[in-house]
Amino acid sequence: MTKLAANLSMLFNEHDFLDRFEAAAKAGFKGVEYLFPYEYEPEVIAEKLRANGLTQVLFNLPAGDWGAGDRGIACDPARTEEFRAGVAKAIEYARVLGNTQVNCLAGIPPAGVDAATAEATFVENLKYAAAELKGAGIRLLAEAINTLDIPGFFLNNTAQFLAISEKVGSDNLFFQYDIYHMQIMEGDLARTMEKNLPIIAHMQLADNPGRNEPGTGEINYHFLFQHIERIGYDGWVGCEYKPATTTEEGLGWLKSHNQI
Repeated sequence: MTKLAANLSMLFNEHDFLDRFEAAAKAGFKGVEYLFPYEYEPEVIAEKLRANGLTQVLFNLPAGDWGAGDRGIACDPARTEEFRAGVAKAIEYARVLGNTQVNCLAGIPPAGVDAATAEATFVENLKYAAAELKGAGIRLLAEAINTLDIPGFFLNNTAQFLAISEKVGSDNLFFQYDIYHMQIMEGDLARTMEKNLPIIAHMQLADNPGRNEPGTGEINYHFLFQHIERIGYDGWVGCEYKPATTTEEGLGWLKSHNQI
């Protein structure tokens, strides 16, 4: 059975954030992920994890001012120092939360920054983060995101990640494979997963279109769950979808897809 983690930035948002841990555990999830932990002291979140028997699976490096429209700062040459400070902060939180991998959002290149400069900045920031995180025993991941939901997002397909990873040259850089985003950007999900399995450290799911729960769109999750197990993927799969109604009402897919 696939190891599923509840994404608390999108699921159980009928509850206050700190109450979502209990709701996720009651629904049968064993792990949780979310965008960012930084609004709370790490010890507060750690206690929620302990109290509910949950594993902290993943969160993102600080990504700028999310409310103001930032979607990552790793490709912005004017924010390198901010990025490095964010790496240190993520390590601090990861150690307290027992989290062994963090994701880097490339972001959207600011006006006036060409693609070559954005890539060079991204590569150097990934080199720095990969080394710092490796020293702390934490994996660095980077995620490709579709350019329909986030126009202009710098990293948007598997081939681009592979090319950038080669330039980074670190054994501590892995791919976060988001099934929803990659269905939009490139398709051929099953073969891409299998071909790149050694560098995929985390997956996320949602159906398309709509980014709702499995079974609401075009992606054959009955097949994909079996495929993921067949190829030997043993990492977590984060449920990063928007419930079509409420989270609790929409959890029937877990049973229909043989995931409980």
